[in-house]
Amino acid sequence: MAEENPFDERLESLVRRAVRRRLDAVLLFGEANIRAVTDVVCDNGCLVVSPHAAPTFITDFRYVPMAHRVAPWLKTVQLKRGQTFADAAKAALPRGVRRLGYEGSVPACRYRSLLKAFRRAELVDVAEDVLALRAVKTLPEIAKITRAVALNDEIWSLARKEMRPGMTEKDIQRIIRGFMNALGDGEAFETIVCAGANAAECHHVPDDTVWRRGEPLLVDMGVKLDGVCSDMTRCVRGRGEEYGDVYSIVLEANRAAIAAARPGMTCGALDKVARDIIRKAGYGKAFGHSLGHGVGYEIHEEPTARSKSKTVLEPGMFVTIEPGIYLEGKLGVRIEDLVLITPDGCEVVTRSPK
Repeated sequence: MAEENPFDERLESLVRRAVRRRLDAVLLFGEANIRAVTDVVCDNGCLVVSPHAAPTFITDFRYVPMAHRVAPWLKTVQLKRGQTFADAAKAALPRGVRRLGYEGSVPACRYRSLLKAFRRAELVDVAEDVLALRAVKTLPEIAKITRAVALNDEIWSLARKEMRPGMTEKDIQRIIRGFMNALGDGEAFETIVCAGANAAECHHVPDDTVWRRGEPLLVDMGVKLDGVCSDMTRCVRGRGEEYGDVYSIVLEANRAAIAAARPGMTCGALDKVARDIIRKAGYGKAFGHSLGHGVGYEIHEEPTARSKSKTVLEPGMFVTIEPGIYLEGKLGVRIEDLVLITPDGCEVVTRSPK
């Protein structure tokens, strides 16, 4: 492949996986997946990867010039009028496809078109293979994600100066969203703002609840920048002994997991580090979600730090560390940092004070 292609290694790795699984080709339709191996941003395309042919990107008239500009090394084919992606992919491949990899979550109509075009082929779900490739970031991706996280920290600092008791959750959400639109590329996900007891709802939808003086506030936010996401949760601490005790437990779990994170460790083992602290404190049932997840072109990527996960952490992976305790009708605390797995441990990329 051409030297100017920065995704040579990732594409070649995908080809090697295809060979190991005895696949004649892999078709990618997902926008994030295509971007991860070409840098082409397109919501209506198909990337054909095969051990027997050069990679080919198929799209409609609207996106052909962009593909030529962004990835001049990539063969780009324009869809003909009335032609399906499946038919165009078949034309781009040598005859005799017997095993065809595809993303298992394609729409039913697209799946039917694949069955029709490749009548004699077995369709094989390769979603996990592609997500595993994306989990280990390239050096340019690491740099982009690090910049997005730094901007997220900056926006939190700016927003804190604007936030006041008496504002509603929606008011605070609008402040954060405004900074993200002005300084970045908007929200990576809908900003979560939880005043008082609303924080007991892990993914509370901000409403007209007023943040009152002395009440805790939980904010989960992430700005998007240059195509990648960031993610962080911070709590403005409130009054009350119980809240203080819970906050201290969650902070201990957060710090312990960060100290433990290293290559060679399974995601399940990492989750257990934080979960054991919360469970021993008597709040095991109040920590109902996984410890964390990867971040990249999408806000939730591999790896996922959940109980019993056998996925092994590798240098170049990002994972959030976000333990939490949620007591319905009373309070909720979550502290979330993004860390980068390094050869000898991890680097905390999030810098906002806890």
